[in-house]
Amino acid sequence: MKIVVDTNRIIAALIKDSISRKLLFENFEFVTPDYTISELHEHEEEIRGKAKISHEEFEILISIIFENIETIPRIDYETFMEKATKLISDIDDVPFIAVCLALKADGIWSDDTHFQKQSEIRILKTVDMMKLL
Repeated sequence: MKIVVDTNRIIAALIKDSISRKLLFENFEFVTPDYTISELHEHEEEIRGKAKISHEEFEILISIIFENIETIPRIDYETFMEKATKLISDIDDVPFIAVCLALKADGIWSDDTHFQKQSEIRILKTVDMMKLL
């Protein structure tokens, strides 16, 4: 099952050994837009503060988590950006919709309420992901 994973689920996995972290190591095919990595680094200090980890530990955790998540280059989903923009109001969420459309993924894993306002893409909350196991 191909699932687009939202940055917030990755952040949750970085902050603590949680359900989100465990789910990322389950037998799903996780993908995310390539800009997710830069978004994580933009919030590094905040994430490290909440997780109480060093820069080195942060980088190690990202490396481990991204062994199970394929980053999709913008060129692979760029043609779907316009359609995605029409489906969701939060500009930060547009690439996730575009990746889902481009790859014909089974859905997006996110607890972000912005995604719930559209009906074209299947949105899986964490509780939904747990039910799929």
